[in-house]
Amino acid sequence: MGTEKREPQGIGRFKPGVAPTVHLLLAALFWSGAGLFLLVRGIILLKSGDGLWLIGAGILLGFVKSFFILDRSARRVIMRIGQFGDHTCIGAVYSWKTWFLVLAMIVSGITIRQTIDGWSLSIGTICVAIGCGLIYSSRFAWRALFDRQTGV
Repeated sequence: MGTEKREPQGIGRFKPGVAPTVHLLLAALFWSGAGLFLLVRGIILLKSGDGLWLIGAGILLGFVKSFFILDRSARRVIMRIGQFGDHTCIGAVYSWKTWFLVLAMIVSGITIRQTIDGWSLSIGTICVAIGCGLIYSSRFAWRALFDRQTGV
């Protein structure tokens, strides 16, 4: 009677709906993957002798950014995903506002790299800081995923 699963009807059956566990995995992978990408890009920009000390400064700034800004955002995403039911669209892992913000940051980063010469130390430090912050704050999504998988 009430125990059988209801499949989406109409146009909803074409929606790429997934379980909340998949959303948690995607959130964790997005934050970790973007963070790793930016961290590596920043280290490459700073690998010269002049910029080597800025890697440490970027890591320190990343932890500060994580603690004061990104952790709050990560918790908000986890709470949002916790309200999802089965068959929630895979793109709902982030709100429309967040997707537009991510797109704006990507376009800004590409534009800055293409238009500004001689700022590799500054850009490298920013990349390391943001990358480190994203990786560290991804711990909330990984922990939520692990807790859901283990039933904790």
